[in-house]
Amino acid sequence: MSDVNTTPNEPAQKPTKTQRFLAKHAILERSPTLLLIFSFLVVSIGGIVEIAPLFYLENTIEEVDGVRPYSPLELTGRDIYVREGCYVCHSQMIRPMRDEVERYGHYSLAAESMYDHPFQWGSKRTGPDLARVGGRYSDDWHVDHFMDPQSVVPESIMPKYAFLAETTINPEHVADLMRTHRFVGVPYTDEMIAAAEADFRNQGDPDSDWDDLVARYPNAVVSNFDGQPQLTEMDALIAYLQMLGTLVDFSTFTPDASR
Repeated sequence: MSDVNTTPNEPAQKPTKTQRFLAKHAILERSPTLLLIFSFLVVSIGGIVEIAPLFYLENTIEEVDGVRPYSPLELTGRDIYVREGCYVCHSQMIRPMRDEVERYGHYSLAAESMYDHPFQWGSKRTGPDLARVGGRYSDDWHVDHFMDPQSVVPESIMPKYAFLAETTINPEHVADLMRTHRFVGVPYTDEMIAAAEADFRNQGDPDSDWDDLVARYPNAVVSNFDGQPQLTEMDALIAYLQMLGTLVDFSTFTPDASR
């Protein structure tokens, strides 16, 4: 039997579309300059597609009735919240998922964070979300929780913050704090800033004349938050927590379908 292959040679197959595309793409892979140019073009086009529509929107945040700037005492409490790194273990962003809505309440709205600089959405939940914590617990519960977290929630790993009740605060700088926030867009009026120290003290004293405070900051909670005669950092922090999630009346809220 002859060892010679008598089968006629098959014609070379025509490259497929995929093979032709990969052959052209190999040119980019071999040329750093071309790869850089095309990468820049792709990123530029993507950026334009994302950014350009914003110039045609008067406001990117849906306006919601009830949302207001923080009162002087709440604003001070928020600064303490940030200073102590509470955002590391607690988020303030309820996602529109059934498990989160059933546990925490209505999903978070962008408008609820519009006066936060920086925002406190967080990225980790060692503890529960706090976006709707306002009014959920009493002032006394919060005091006990800060003094000794494990006495209230045995499985908690939160450290004690008893020192907050021993640290008195003076409102002399709160007006400057409000001016700073006004500089970045928070609509504090001259009247609000002028009355900052009085509003600061009145919110922590239920026996004071706090009518003007509530007129300027609707739904502001007035209370002797930590039960002590002097205003402390614990007063401010509890005032901030008791406000979270209470400004919007979700029984009457209707989302804007166009957004």
